[in-house]
Amino acid sequence: MQDQGNGIDLVTPDLPKAELFNNAQAAVDRLVELYTGAADFLCTRFREAMETGHPGCRYRAFYPEIRITTTTFAKVDSRLSFGHVASPGTHAATITRPDLFRHYLEQQIELLTQNHKVQVQIGVSDTPMPVHFAVAGDQGITVPQDGAADFTLRDVFDVPDLSTTNDDIVNGTFLPKPDGTEPLANFTAQRVDYSLARLAHYTATDPEHFQNHVLFTNYQFYVSEFEAYARAQLADPASGYTAFVSTDNTVITKPDEPLPAVLKMPQMPTYHLKRAHGQGITLVNIGVGPSNAKTATDHIAVLRPHAWIMVGHCAGLRNSQSLGDFVLAHAYLREDRVLDDDLPVWVPIPALAEIQIALESAVAKETEMDGYDLKRVMRTGTVASVDNRNWELRDHTGPVQRLSQSRAIALDMESATIAANGFRFRVPYGTLLCVSDKPLHGELKLPGMASDFYKTQVARHLMIGIRAMETLREMPLERIHSRKLRAFDETAFL
Repeated sequence: MQDQGNGIDLVTPDLPKAELFNNAQAAVDRLVELYTGAADFLCTRFREAMETGHPGCRYRAFYPEIRITTTTFAKVDSRLSFGHVASPGTHAATITRPDLFRHYLEQQIELLTQNHKVQVQIGVSDTPMPVHFAVAGDQGITVPQDGAADFTLRDVFDVPDLSTTNDDIVNGTFLPKPDGTEPLANFTAQRVDYSLARLAHYTATDPEHFQNHVLFTNYQFYVSEFEAYARAQLADPASGYTAFVSTDNTVITKPDEPLPAVLKMPQMPTYHLKRAHGQGITLVNIGVGPSNAKTATDHIAVLRPHAWIMVGHCAGLRNSQSLGDFVLAHAYLREDRVLDDDLPVWVPIPALAEIQIALESAVAKETEMDGYDLKRVMRTGTVASVDNRNWELRDHTGPVQRLSQSRAIALDMESATIAANGFRFRVPYGTLLCVSDKPLHGELKLPGMASDFYKTQVARHLMIGIRAMETLREMPLERIHSRKLRAFDETAFL
């Protein structure tokens, strides 16, 4: 307890002092101890304050922190894009929910200690833990709106702070602290907590269910096919899949278990086919539009997935295309506009070889075509993403000319956003679309024209995405996480 200087005491939890570790598991154990101690302290004090009123003091707890100090440049395999800091100095990261991120944290800490031959320091940071995030995991606690309690909440507890809840690190605009400390991870603890709360809200599933391989779609048709595939996998003990999770966190582990009807669908219905250590597949129906695509990827990024791929529908722009053909994006025309302030349009979004090969191989397996014959059902080229769903109604002179000049072969509203945010967040990305209409050639997306397409192509398209993800799952992390996604001075953590 200490006096803040205004006559009000500051009360903090009594937690272990900073300590050095060379064992990753022990280091994460200490992170869990520090985080749990801080969160439990705030939850207990919050309940008391809600029952008895202003306590006459201020309560504060802090996030735990990982810190590493190096004095020499690391001699590491130059092929590695992560697991080491760029230059000597002190690097630190605040940590939240170490229980949720245990496997990830153990991987990253072990790489640091191996590559730099130094210990990591685990202790309490100087970043306060907002009470909203501390109580988020307790279903019995609800934070009242401002003015609903008998006292002003921020007079007693810390609340979310935008100065530590932003994307400065991933956007490359982060400024080192006055003592020169550089970031060790892409996100601060508050930024992660913010996204964990948003994910639960938008998807109606808890963050712990998300898997490392994420498929995005813009149609609900894919969900029933994903559920059917999941049930088939649960029926096969050799599949390695352990559970299927639907909205409202409904979990089934047997192929014939029923799923209750969903009374209120979330904005982005999400489903998870789970494996050990998060090595399963998550399907997110982001709906239509770049805003939804950005929202979903902004928040899923903090979970550090190993890949995300868009498997949606698109407008085919070439006369040689047919409904049901596939489009493998190798470039993007970004007219979605939602990321222009974070990632300027002049930044190229490169195709990632590992993702491209996995997708093309999956198309070949699913269609039983290969080589030159594959061109009958799939084109590789530029995908244009726009922010106007009714772009067809505008004067065609300008838009069509730009599409032609860009050599675009397909148009949608989400793919460029997902790819650009993958680039920004260092998450391997890809796009495989299915042509559902050809508006420039008189084949509009109308119910009568599209019904046969939906019946025959959805299952095949989804299976291609699943096959690609299962291929990527077998790749070592150092191969899938490409150096293309890393800037000059990168964080050590993925």
